[in-house]
Amino acid sequence: MTDELRERLRRTRRVVTPWSDDATRGVGGTRLTALLDHWANGYDWGAHERRIAEFPWVTVRADDTDLRLVHQRSANPGAPVVVLLHGWPDSVLRFERVLPLLTDMHVVVPALPGFPFSAPLTLPGMSVNRIARIVATALDELGYARYTVSGGDVGGTVAEILAAERPDRVAALHLTNIAPRRALTADPAKLAPDAAAYLDQAAQWFRTEGGYIAEQSTRPNTLAAALGDSPAGLAAWIVEKLESWSDEAAFTPDELLTWVTAYWVTGTIGTSFATYVEPVALPDRIDTPTVLSVFPRDIKPEPRSYAEAFLNVCAYVEHRAGGHFAAWEQPQAFAGDVHTAVELGV
Repeated sequence: MTDELRERLRRTRRVVTPWSDDATRGVGGTRLTALLDHWANGYDWGAHERRIAEFPWVTVRADDTDLRLVHQRSANPGAPVVVLLHGWPDSVLRFERVLPLLTDMHVVVPALPGFPFSAPLTLPGMSVNRIARIVATALDELGYARYTVSGGDVGGTVAEILAAERPDRVAALHLTNIAPRRALTADPAKLAPDAAAYLDQAAQWFRTEGGYIAEQSTRPNTLAAALGDSPAGLAAWIVEKLESWSDEAAFTPDELLTWVTAYWVTGTIGTSFATYVEPVALPDRIDTPTVLSVFPRDIKPEPRSYAEAFLNVCAYVEHRAGGHFAAWEQPQAFAGDVHTAVELGV
């Protein structure tokens, strides 16, 4: 970690509000102070950087873009292929714990454009639809004609689009959530009663918890300037989500700081907003066989009837623990559902 970052952290202006330790008002002041002190004085980014560098990275030219990805090959040349797609505010690190559980497959984990470890993103237009095309082209370049796609958050939306646009390539889907924007356009009159009720629950979530979406999608430049120049601000913005969207104690302080530092050293917090800014075109329905994994601490788990309005749900798996970052929090359960999806596509 650079001396410049440590100096910034040590000179952080501590901001106190009347609600500083009220977790319902964002990351707690005491919690943030402890993390910042550890980041400045005890945390060793170099050790984590070296570990991340040892992933089997490759770069593929796709759609006039260099797509960096982790490509873990199975010892069996004929093994099935699985594509793992991360979301926000994370990176390929979401899948670090699940990779050792998928050695019977060829696994491709793209660093989505604009996110940590990706090639620099300098031009507009990087929508989830374009990312789906980039990923599809990269898989063609790798020589994979058929594969299962697994995704959550932004990656789940990319997975849905990829399945709709490349039905000849995508054998099965594994999702941890339905594309969130469906809840903004779905017609409750066409849904089952519990699915229609879910739209009210989702609307309430957007009202009370979706402020970050409004800011990232409408004023990305303003937010990027604040978070890209302040490590304390960046940590507050990301850590709040990592902790509130997951099981308690899902991350150690070093793990939290590694996910945050990945954004800092790559300078990608602003470009990670691209998929919030750019327009999205979602397919009405996807017929690809789908496994939906539901984790209780995720931000707004969908009922089966709601998922079935848009997807060919062949397995709806409700887990007892885990949240938004399920591959990290519950890697065994996540890997089991990936295997179920692969079997659907055989």
